[in-house]
Amino acid sequence: MSNAALSALILLGALGLFVSERVRHDLVALLALFACLVLGLIKPAEAFAGFADPAVLAVAAILVVGRAVELSGAAATFARVAIPASAGFGVRLSGLLVVAAILSAFMNNIAALVITMPIAAEIARSAKRSPAATLMPLAFATILGGMTTLIGTPANLILSSVREQELGKPFGFFTMTPVGSAVAVVGLGYLAVLGWRLLPIRDSDTQRSKPPWRVYELIVPLAFEASGMPELLTRLRGAKVRLLAVFRQGQRLSTATTPAILPDDRLLLLSRCNQWEAAEETGLISDADAAATPSAVTARVAVAHGSMLIGLLKADVAIRSMGELSVVAVGPRAARLRTPLRHLKIEAGDQLYVRGTPDALARFATRARLLEIDRLDPVPVARIKAVLILGIFALAILGIVLGGASPAIAFVGAAVALAATRLIPPEEVYRSIDWSVIVLLAAMIPVGHSFETSGAAAIAAQMLGQALGGSSLPIMLAAICGVTILLSIFLNNVATAIIMGPLAIDAAKILHIQPDAALLAVLIGASADFLTPIGHQNNLLVMGPGGYRFTDYARMGAVLVVIVIVVAAMMLSALYG
Repeated sequence: MSNAALSALILLGALGLFVSERVRHDLVALLALFACLVLGLIKPAEAFAGFADPAVLAVAAILVVGRAVELSGAAATFARVAIPASAGFGVRLSGLLVVAAILSAFMNNIAALVITMPIAAEIARSAKRSPAATLMPLAFATILGGMTTLIGTPANLILSSVREQELGKPFGFFTMTPVGSAVAVVGLGYLAVLGWRLLPIRDSDTQRSKPPWRVYELIVPLAFEASGMPELLTRLRGAKVRLLAVFRQGQRLSTATTPAILPDDRLLLLSRCNQWEAAEETGLISDADAAATPSAVTARVAVAHGSMLIGLLKADVAIRSMGELSVVAVGPRAARLRTPLRHLKIEAGDQLYVRGTPDALARFATRARLLEIDRLDPVPVARIKAVLILGIFALAILGIVLGGASPAIAFVGAAVALAATRLIPPEEVYRSIDWSVIVLLAAMIPVGHSFETSGAAAIAAQMLGQALGGSSLPIMLAAICGVTILLSIFLNNVATAIIMGPLAIDAAKILHIQPDAALLAVLIGASADFLTPIGHQNNLLVMGPGGYRFTDYARMGAVLVVIVIVVAAMMLSALYG
């Protein structure tokens, strides 16, 4: 079997694992890397060259710098000031989407969502609308903003690296800005005027005002009067509480065969009301003290990717917040697992009900990357510190634009400066880096290189060239962008860029079009997965809080995909025709 066929088979196998969602994306990339190594497609000396690739170093450094900007509170303040509080729903939503796109052009897309998601929930709440009307448009806006600058998303840096390898020079910082901005402006206009209206609102006005579902535990007291399960269920139904499980000494009991409820049994419950109201109506007790801090409030938060809480237990929130906060309930995932809450490990996308003072919540939510859904507190801003951080950030960008520095040198230098001056807390330096993305990048770079050197990319480009031969330039570019979008449905946008970058350059040579036009078509397409919740982390993060179903993304996103392809093809044709 030829090397080209082996390389294609490895990529198809990786694609199958990516789609299955049963194996972590970074592990899939490592498996593909070692498969290429075993089959001789990659030399042993080149296997880990991706970890030293300037694009990978630049991505890691940008995550550190972006995290410093996020922690400074400057971006959150900008978002709140830029969105008029007294305007109507349409104006406020439009302002929110524009602000989110601007932020995501210069910082990590997830960070932009973390900053603006609470504002989106507040805009929906003040307009007496479902959060579904604002959260998906917001997620899409952060993705559109990432197309507009070199550092908007890691895929842009990867394609810049591909250009440097193939054509001898990387992209400039604003090379993609004309086409990316045109796509973003038209896309944001669609989202603000029509897109959100296409989303199904499954809750009635009455249901919309109801509190969300929460899962918590109550304890059976010593003097509990219920004699058996039927009487307990009657009490719970009267309090509008559903019994999920009964635990005795940590062991789950069958609710169908348990003859009696004993003191100290713990009941896992699902309800719209809080545990203190449920305890009062049922005669059970809660081990969460509602009156411990008179000024305490409860916030429903979503755990973002990169949160320091991922993999920890809910009790660790109290430890990490120095006892200022506690998790009093959790979201729907616990209802499916039906395990004791003290054993439940926190995962990205989980919803938590965190109780504490507003100041403590505001500080901890920013530090732990918790997206506040139902409550909004401004992040305190230390003005001098924020100015210094933004100054270092601006110097890094100026170094690239005016000084000719590479993104890796400019942003690694900025990250070093921030760490050395303690403008970013020492513990946040490495925590701010999404290591799964770094491993995915570093492992897929040699795999993508083998796809090119084996001849597989040339064969695929030849097939694409034959299919598009004789077509007009806009049709060619639209096809390249469309193929990239289809691939990005199944692959991470970074992996898509690694595969499609060399292929686009080969196809450009066959079709006799400018290589930059083809590369920028790939750049736009790699970040344009608006059809599924799994193509981009931000889409997945809003799925639970917005109450979306898998098919809802295509309802609003299909039109946006068409807009992206058409606008990108027309702009690139005008620029490179």
